[in-house]
Amino acid sequence: MSGSDRETPKLLRGSRVLVVILVCLVLTVLLFWYENRKSPISFADISWSGSSVFFLLLALVMVASRDIAYMVRIRLLSDKFLSWKQSFNVIMIWEFASALSPGIVGGSAVAMFILRGEKIPLGRATSMVIITAIMDNLFYIVSLPILFLFISASQLRPTGMSWLEGVLPFFLAGYAAMLLFTVILFLSVFFYPGILSGIFRLIFRLPYLNRRKESGARIANDVRTASLEFKEKSMSFWLKIFLITVWSWTSRFLVINLMLLAFIDTGLMDQFVILGRQLVMWLVLIIPSTPGGSGLAELLFTNFLSDFIPNGTLALSLAFLWRLISYYPYLVIGSILYPRWMRR
Repeated sequence: MSGSDRETPKLLRGSRVLVVILVCLVLTVLLFWYENRKSPISFADISWSGSSVFFLLLALVMVASRDIAYMVRIRLLSDKFLSWKQSFNVIMIWEFASALSPGIVGGSAVAMFILRGEKIPLGRATSMVIITAIMDNLFYIVSLPILFLFISASQLRPTGMSWLEGVLPFFLAGYAAMLLFTVILFLSVFFYPGILSGIFRLIFRLPYLNRRKESGARIANDVRTASLEFKEKSMSFWLKIFLITVWSWTSRFLVINLMLLAFIDTGLMDQFVILGRQLVMWLVLIIPSTPGGSGLAELLFTNFLSDFIPNGTLALSLAFLWRLISYYPYLVIGSILYPRWMRR
C-alpha cells in the first residue's frame, strides 16, 4: 500500500463510500415519505413554461459556476502549481467528500489529503484549506449585515412556523461563534503561524501518533513556511481570492433563487428574503447531522421557504429538484472520479 493510500481517510475507502451513499438516499426517501404520506411527490404540480426552462438552466449554470470559482481559487492558492485538470479533480473529490460527510466535518479534513495526493506538502495543503475556510467564513460574516440593509431580522423566520421561534437566537450565537473562529484562524495563519505549527507538534506527541513525530515535525515546519509565504502576498492577491469566494458563494445561493423563479412568481425584495433564509439554513446544516445534510436539507428547504411556495406537495417536489441538481451529481461524479484518482 502506498503512502497516499495509508493517508486516505477511512470515509473514502472501498465499500464505506457505497454505504454512506446508500444512507444518504435512504434518509432522503424516509423524509419524503414521512412529510408527504397523504400526497405523494408529483411534478405535475409544477407548471412548466419557456421561462421555467430558462431559469432552471440558469440554476444549472450557477452550480457549474460555483465549482469553476472553487477551481480558480485553489489554483491561485497553489501559485498555479495545480493544473486546471488537477484543480478539477481536487474540487470534485472535495465536493464528493463534503457530500458524504456529516455537517461540520465537511470535506475540509479530506481536502488536505487530496492536495497531498497532488504533490503539495501536507503542511502547505493544511494552510491552503484553512485559508479557504477563512474566506468562506468571511463571506458569510460580511454578507449578513449587507442583507440586513434590505430585510429585517424577523423576515429570516417563516410566518406560521412557531417551532422555529428559537432559531434566531441560535443563528446569532452561531454567527458570533463563526466570527470568533475566523479571527482565531486569521491570526494563526497571518500573524502567529507558530500557533498552528505548535498544535501539529502537540498532536504528534499523542500516544498513538508519537511514533510519527518526525513526520509531525515536518508538517509543522511546512505549515509555518506556507503561512509565512502567504503572509508576504500582496493585498491585491487577497482581494482577488476574496472576490472569487464571493463569486462561488453567490453562485451557490442563487441556485435556489433561480429555481424558485422558474416556477413561482417572486418579487425583487423576495429574493433578498430567500437569500437571508438560505444563510440561516446553511448555518444549521454545518452542525453535526446526516451525511451531506440528507433529509435535514430538504426539511429546512420546505419549512424556511414555505412563505413562497403555495403548498407542501410542491415544496417537497422543489426540494427534491434542488438536491437533484446541486447535491446528487457530486455523489455520481465522485464515485466515478475518485477510484481513478486513487489508482493514479
